[in-house]
Amino acid sequence: MSIHRVQSLNLVISRWAAPAAIVLFTTAVQAGDWPQILGPNRNGVAVDERIVDKFPAKGPPVVWESQVGEGFAGVAVAEGHAVVFHRRGDLEIAEGLEPTTGRRVWGREFPATYPGGINSDRGPRCVPLIHRGSVYLFGAAGDLHALDLKTGDLRWSRALGRDYEPPQSFFGVGSTPIVEGDKLLANVGGKKRSGIVALALGDGKTVWQATDEQASYSSPTATTIDGVRHVIFVTRLSALSIDPDDGTVRWKFRFGAPGPTANAATPQIVDGNLFLSASYGIGAVCRKIGKESAEAVWENNDTMSSQYSTSVPREGHLYGVDGRQDMPPGRLRCFDPKTGKVLWSKDNFPIAHLIMADGKLVMVTDDGELLLASASPKAYRELARARLSRSTTRALPALSNGLLYIRDTKSVKCVDLRGAR
Repeated sequence: MSIHRVQSLNLVISRWAAPAAIVLFTTAVQAGDWPQILGPNRNGVAVDERIVDKFPAKGPPVVWESQVGEGFAGVAVAEGHAVVFHRRGDLEIAEGLEPTTGRRVWGREFPATYPGGINSDRGPRCVPLIHRGSVYLFGAAGDLHALDLKTGDLRWSRALGRDYEPPQSFFGVGSTPIVEGDKLLANVGGKKRSGIVALALGDGKTVWQATDEQASYSSPTATTIDGVRHVIFVTRLSALSIDPDDGTVRWKFRFGAPGPTANAATPQIVDGNLFLSASYGIGAVCRKIGKESAEAVWENNDTMSSQYSTSVPREGHLYGVDGRQDMPPGRLRCFDPKTGKVLWSKDNFPIAHLIMADGKLVMVTDDGELLLASASPKAYRELARARLSRSTTRALPALSNGLLYIRDTKSVKCVDLRGAR
């Protein structure tokens, strides 16, 4: 999910009531890169990282800190650059920083036209996407930009919000696009079958457009199963598989509810099964992915009802936070995605974003605390905790080469979690 303040929605509403050849989404990255939302494979798993088992008495060292403006877009780190996307006044600003020092290498500004919605924050929600020397930015009003990663020079821009006229949403644009081959696929949610739009990476021109699906705050993922490529979108009211070559819908089923609800967590794929979760009475769904269908395995509103954070996998299990930020404290859970069975539950747990790294859960809470725990299906065992911020910390964190990047309402911090190698 590209982060937004779901809490504000609830100020005005009440609660609503293993197959062969499985390949997850991958992109060309070096070990330690975090090039997009939820890392290299869009599943919250940090690849080949080694991190600490405990913190110093004063907490982990802050390597550098940089001030930012409005927005809930997390940091992307790859190819020797960290990219931050935020808003000051009437400008959306992208900055390329040195990952280990925070030194500003380049900056690029764009007119900011998003007027704000239920939440007063008007900044971008989508995590930057770094791919083969370019960085792609999706602004809160639907402006999509491609920049040269080394220099910040503009390669192309598209005003997708103007071109396709999606209906006004609760929190602005919040679904980070995905790269598939030579195309960038985005959940635009526009008119005249522009629910999902594919753009050419080189010049931003529309390659195809498909579906009448409205946009959500869930970011797509992709997988190949039995030689068939699926790009999986969770839209406002549906989950569907798209053929990235031409936009053909392979299969589709209802997920979500009309009215004041939101789909925000990124879909997860575990052992050929698709796992989805949402709050507002929607609950969790597991379906077995096929070429032309996604057959139901189980569904309920008990296992995991995540408001906006995404559950992360390890060794066939998922770990996630059940509950809502605006309700009583949530529950950190480990569960079996194949059956929906909860293996353990840690009650009175704050809403948090999770990263799986080095056999550990790295958790950044909505109120700025960092927690470290072992990732075991047997029981919850906390290893360390530290206060990193006193303000809202809703942007997705990033972990690259042992450095954790977190963003609150005022700044981006780079925190040293490097362990022995």
